[in-house]
Amino acid sequence: MKKLSKLSIAGYGAGDAANNLAFTTATMFLLVYYTDVAGISAAAAGTLLLVVRIFDAFADVFAGRMVDRSYSKRFGKFRPFIMFGSIPLLLLSVATFSVPQLGETGTLLYAYVTYAALGLAYSLVNIPYGSLAGAMTQDPGDRAKLGSARTVGALLVGSALGIFVAPLIKPGADLQSTFTTITLAFVVIGAALYFFTVLTAKERVHRSVPNVSFKQSMDTLKTNRPLLMLCLSSFLFLTGYMALSSVQLYYLRDVLGRLDLYPVLAIVQLVMTLALAPLMPRLVHKLGKKNVYITAGALSMAGGIIVFLSPSSMVWVGFSGLVISLMGVMAVNIVVWALEADTVEYGEWKTGVRTEGITYALFSFTRKTGQAVGGALAAYCLAVGGYKSGAVQTAEALSGIQFAAGALPAVMTILAIVVMLKYKLTDSLHARIVGEIRARRRLEGSGDEAPGQGGGPSVQAQAGDRSSALDHSRH
Repeated sequence: MKKLSKLSIAGYGAGDAANNLAFTTATMFLLVYYTDVAGISAAAAGTLLLVVRIFDAFADVFAGRMVDRSYSKRFGKFRPFIMFGSIPLLLLSVATFSVPQLGETGTLLYAYVTYAALGLAYSLVNIPYGSLAGAMTQDPGDRAKLGSARTVGALLVGSALGIFVAPLIKPGADLQSTFTTITLAFVVIGAALYFFTVLTAKERVHRSVPNVSFKQSMDTLKTNRPLLMLCLSSFLFLTGYMALSSVQLYYLRDVLGRLDLYPVLAIVQLVMTLALAPLMPRLVHKLGKKNVYITAGALSMAGGIIVFLSPSSMVWVGFSGLVISLMGVMAVNIVVWALEADTVEYGEWKTGVRTEGITYALFSFTRKTGQAVGGALAAYCLAVGGYKSGAVQTAEALSGIQFAAGALPAVMTILAIVVMLKYKLTDSLHARIVGEIRARRRLEGSGDEAPGQGGGPSVQAQAGDRSSALDHSRH
């Protein structure tokens, strides 16, 4: 298959930049917005985040089925969702950050409804967007480039938010006006980015079954053990990362007393991502995706331990722990999308049906569940410590923030690594599986026997006993 053009890779990355105008704004600032602007208590906000993000996870499964059932001859399977879902998504982001004062019950109800609607709209755009990568190429290097591109796109948005928005989150500021202006501007910017993706990132991988039945989707999930293991590891990792992401601002502002370091951290993250993006395909080629994931996870765990153990007076030690932790997070977030795309071929190899939609949906379901649990745990840590908006925080409140920023991510990352150590779908096995799938397609097209590619067994052997490649992976 022909290599992807730089324009296609950039266009794909633009899509995740657009996604994160809604997603990262919510993950970075929604808890602060609810507690400090809308006047919702930390405990109530934590429950809200948990409930709605679990709803979001089920919305991902719904979106995955919608994607698998749909197909447009002109635009393919995925791009129509991005075209028609992007504007509603961006407008709902404005509504989510515009909570009116309707009394305690009315305000909370409005927050639930708007955030849930935002989550559903995000699923109907993000699931097709994430699934698109597996349909653009099967080349490991190109998939690593797509993972790098989407990570760069997301980090550009995250860095901009950290540099320009986070310093504004201080007592006495008119935060409602700030968030309204920002989210309205994102409607225009996001629409332009999404349509750039639609015009440049196109499907190129052959599919024999354009419209996938519910039974075919379920058959894929039941037989795809690598996908299930990747989902479990991602759930654990995202639980820890979302806890850190939710309290990162609190940690810098209240524990270290250096809110001015937030834009510095954002710049450091951006520089690290731009350095990692071109390096990641070479690391994947040399070490393999699984080993990159495990190594990066260990780095993130070490950073979390530093954050947790550092006294608040040792500002630069704590800040360095954040940098180390986030460096590991960024590397994992780059390589994990390529790992997910590989499981699509594994499912096709086992069942004969290519199901990007439900495969990515299950993966996103577990990630969303991890984000829900992590965000809620972070809010509960604030509540248990006795965090109070606009007040000088007690030692217990600071300890709760530090636990959520350091210890919790470290523990969850250790568990994620343990799961990943048992992951069997290595790069060499994936290459053999892709070879067998191509051979099967030629056989179906010509009616003649076709040998396997990539050093794998023949397609006849594969059809008779698909466990051969799995057996090889155990050595």
